[in-house]
Amino acid sequence: MSKGYLTTHVLDTYNGKPGSGIKGSIYIFEEGNKKKIKEFTLNEDGRCDGPILENDNFKVGKYEIKFFCGEYFKKFTKLSDNPFLDDVVIRFGISDNNEHYHVPLLISPWSYTTYRGS
Repeated sequence: MSKGYLTTHVLDTYNGKPGSGIKGSIYIFEEGNKKKIKEFTLNEDGRCDGPILENDNFKVGKYEIKFFCGEYFKKFTKLSDNPFLDDVVIRFGISDNNEHYHVPLLISPWSYTTYRGS
């Protein structure tokens, strides 16, 4: 069993607060196919209540997190039916399943930034 785990945190830079209620999904790429592992909704602090992945689900490999940010920002702005940013997709790799990987997202309706956090 791995000792590592995956977490995320979303900050809404447009409103200056955590991305509370943003929905997301995480996928793994296996043998060239993308497989959904789970869906999540961020809490009031813009985080999941626990790790997104841990234990046997936290494997070395290629992953994708999809954040449904367009849906979130429609609550605060008058976005068109084709917003500049809608779903934000972050693809990344896990090379050591005994480490903590953290994927933060800073988001506005017009830009985003991510990095490997701690």
